[in-house]
Amino acid sequence: MATKKTAQATEAPELAAPVEIEAEPAAKKKPAAKKAAAKTKTTAKKTAAQSKATKKTASKTTKAAAGKTKAAKTSTRSKKAKEEDDLPKGGNLVIVESPAKAKTIMKYLGPGYDVVASMGHIRDLPKSKLGVDVEHDFEPQYIPIKGKEELIRTLKKKAKASDAVYLATDPDREGEAISWHLAHLLDLDLAAPDRVTFNEITKSGVRFGMDHPRTIDLDLVNAQQARRILDRIVGYQISPFLWRKIKRGLSAGRVQSVAVRLIVDRENEIRAFKSEEYWSIDAKLLGNESKKLILAKLYGKDKKIEIKTGEEAAAIVKELENVRYLVENVKKSVRKKSPAPPFTTSTMQQEASRKLGFQARRTMKAAQELYEGVDVSDLGAVGLITYMRTDSLRISEEAQQMAEDFILGRYGKEYLPQTRRQYKSKNNAQDAHEAVRPTMPSLTPDQVKDSLTSDQYKLYRLIWERFIASQMATALLDTVAVDIRAGEYLFKASGYSVKFDGFTVLYEEGKDEETEEGGALPPVEKGDELTLKELAPNQHFTQPPARFTEASLIKSLEENGIGRPSTYAPTITTILTRGYVERDAKVLKPTPLGEVTTQLMEEQFKDIVDVTFTANMEHDLDSVETGDTDWVKTLHKFYEGFSATLETAEKNMDGTRLKVPDEETDVVCELCGRKMVIKSGRYGKFLACPGFPECKNTKKIVQETGGLCPKCGSKVLAKKSKTGKTYFGCENNPKCDFMTWDTPLAENCPDCGATLFKKGGKMGRIYCAKEGCGYERGLKD
Repeated sequence: MATKKTAQATEAPELAAPVEIEAEPAAKKKPAAKKAAAKTKTTAKKTAAQSKATKKTASKTTKAAAGKTKAAKTSTRSKKAKEEDDLPKGGNLVIVESPAKAKTIMKYLGPGYDVVASMGHIRDLPKSKLGVDVEHDFEPQYIPIKGKEELIRTLKKKAKASDAVYLATDPDREGEAISWHLAHLLDLDLAAPDRVTFNEITKSGVRFGMDHPRTIDLDLVNAQQARRILDRIVGYQISPFLWRKIKRGLSAGRVQSVAVRLIVDRENEIRAFKSEEYWSIDAKLLGNESKKLILAKLYGKDKKIEIKTGEEAAAIVKELENVRYLVENVKKSVRKKSPAPPFTTSTMQQEASRKLGFQARRTMKAAQELYEGVDVSDLGAVGLITYMRTDSLRISEEAQQMAEDFILGRYGKEYLPQTRRQYKSKNNAQDAHEAVRPTMPSLTPDQVKDSLTSDQYKLYRLIWERFIASQMATALLDTVAVDIRAGEYLFKASGYSVKFDGFTVLYEEGKDEETEEGGALPPVEKGDELTLKELAPNQHFTQPPARFTEASLIKSLEENGIGRPSTYAPTITTILTRGYVERDAKVLKPTPLGEVTTQLMEEQFKDIVDVTFTANMEHDLDSVETGDTDWVKTLHKFYEGFSATLETAEKNMDGTRLKVPDEETDVVCELCGRKMVIKSGRYGKFLACPGFPECKNTKKIVQETGGLCPKCGSKVLAKKSKTGKTYFGCENNPKCDFMTWDTPLAENCPDCGATLFKKGGKMGRIYCAKEGCGYERGLKD
C-alpha cells in the first residue's frame, strides 16, 4: 500500500490591503462683511454637515467593500473546499497510463477503487534546453509536461483523499519511470510497495498484479533515465551542429542515425554492384508411367559447373541432343518442419509488415489497443493480448494448457506435440514478460471480429494464429531427390509432398524473400529411362542486394543489437519524417539529405553511427537495468569521448557548410529551358528551377497513372490529400471534378474501351467508371 509523506505546510492566502481614503486639507478663511460672514457661517455649517455625511457614507462604502472582499475570499475557499469534499474519501486510487486501460481495469476491481489515467508521462526534460547538468553527474532537470497542470492537480487531490495509491503503469522501463515520476509529484513514499504490474488485462491478470505489489524498481528507472539522458545529449548537442553545417531542422539520434546508415550503406552496395551474366539449363522429362513432367536442372559433371555465356550453354545443349536420360539415384526421406515461436515485439512488427502491409507504428497502435482492452460482446471490456513490448519467448504453463485444450477440441490429439514446446529467448532478452499471445486462446478471431476495428481484427488474428500454431505438432514432408544421368552430365530434380500438415493447417511464417520449392514428383525408380520433352537454356543476371523494407530493417536492427523493441516504430517514423529516408512502394531508400548527413556523421562522429559501438552501448545500458552497472558511470564513460569528438568536429568544420545535391528530373522549365529539380518544402516535395533566383519557376510534382478520365478523357493523376493519403483525379481539375480513391489500371474496359478502376477490400471489384457503361467483375475473375 502506498504511504504518503508528511505534507508540507501550505502558505496562508495573501489578503488584499485595506482601502485608505485620504481627506482633503481644509480651505483658508478670508475677511468679509457681516453679511458675508453670516453667509459664510451658514455655508460652513452646511459644509460640515455634508462632510460628516460624506465621511459616514465613505465609512459605509469601505466597510461594504471589505465585506465583499471577505465574502469573495470566503466564496473561493468554500468552492475549493466543496471541490475537495466532492472527491471520494478513503478507498484505493489506481493510476494507469490510458483511459482505455483504466476502463478495463475498473471493471475487474469494482467498488472501493478509483482508476484514473496519467495520459502517459507527466514529467520530462524541458524541450527548450538540454535539461541535463553534465558537470554534476548528469543531474536531470525534470519539469511537468506543458498542458498537464490541471491533470497533475487532480491526481494530487485524489491521492490526498485516498487511503492507498497504487501505481499501475505499463510493465517496462517507461512504465517504471512514469510510476517514479508520479511518486515524486504525489509525494509518495518510494520505499512503499505501491507498484503493481499487469502482464495481461484480464480478471486473473489484474487480480494477480494487485495481490503482488512491490516497490518501484530503481534499476529499471535508472536504465530509463540513462537512455533518456544519453539520447538527449546526442540529440541536443549534435543536432545544432548539423543545423549549422547542412540545414536547419535536422536531428541526430543514437538509434536513428545508425538506422539511416544501414539504409545508406545498402544503397551504396546497390550502386557499386556489377551484374554478371550466367546461364542455367532446364530439362523437362517424362517417365514411363506418368503424364506429369519432371523439371530437372543441370548440375554439372563430376562437380557443379558455372555457365557464364550463351555460347557455353549452346555447346552443352548440343552435347545433350542425342543422349539417354537415366534415373541414377532416388533418395526419399521425411523432413520435419517446426512452427515459428510466438511473437516478440520485433517479430510481430516484421510479420505484420509482410502479411498485412502494416507499418510498425500502425502495428503498435493496434497492439496497444488490444492489450489495454476493447468492448467484446458478452464479455465487456477485456484485454485480448498480453503486453506487447517484449523480447521474451516465455509462455506460462496456464497459457500452454489453454492452448492444448483448444487444439485438442478443434483439431484432435494428433495435432498436439508429444511434449510441450519451450522456446529459448535471446541472451539479451528481458524475461520479465511472456511472449505476445492471446490472453484467452479459446477466443477465436471470428468470435471477436464484430467487436474489433479492421486493424485490431487483422492483428489479433495474426497473433492468435501464430501462438496456437507455436503449440501444435510438427509438419511432416515426404521429400524426393532424383539424380538423372545424361551422358557425361548430371541433372537433379527434387520435390515434396505433405505427409502430415501439423501446424501448417493453421499458419505458416511469412518470408522476406520467397524461395522456389518443387511440388510432388511423379513416381520414378532407379534405372528408369526418361523421355526428353524440352531442353531449355536460360539466361540470368546476378541481382544486387534488395533495399530494406520495414520488416527487414527491423530484423537487421535486432540482429545487430541496435535499439530495443519499443524503439523500432518511433525510429522509422523519425527518419521518414525528417526526410533522411523515403518510402518507395514497400522499400526504404535514402534521400540526398540522408546521404549527406550520414557522410558527415561517419566523418565526424564515427562512433555514433558505428553498429558495433552502438550495440556495445546497448549492452552497457542493459547492464544498468540488471543492477550490474551504475548509470552515472555509464554516462561518464560515454560523455568523455563524445565531448572531445564534438569539440574536434567543430574545429574540423569551422567555416564549412555542406550542400545537399538536388535531384534532377526530365521536366524542362518552360521559362528558361533548364531541367527542373526536386525540392522539399513545408508541404512536401515540388519542382523548382535550378536557376533560382534569376528564374523562380516552381510547379507541383505530377505523377501520371496511365489511366484516362472517364468524364473528359484527360490524364488521371495520382495526388496526395492533406492527410497524406493517395487519391486519383483528373489533370483538368477544377474544370473537371472527377476524383476517386480507387486505383486506375492499365487495362481497358472490354465493353467501351475506357480505363478500368480497382476497388480494394472485402467487397473489392474491378469496374468501369464511365457513365452508362456498367462493366464490373470480381477481383479474382
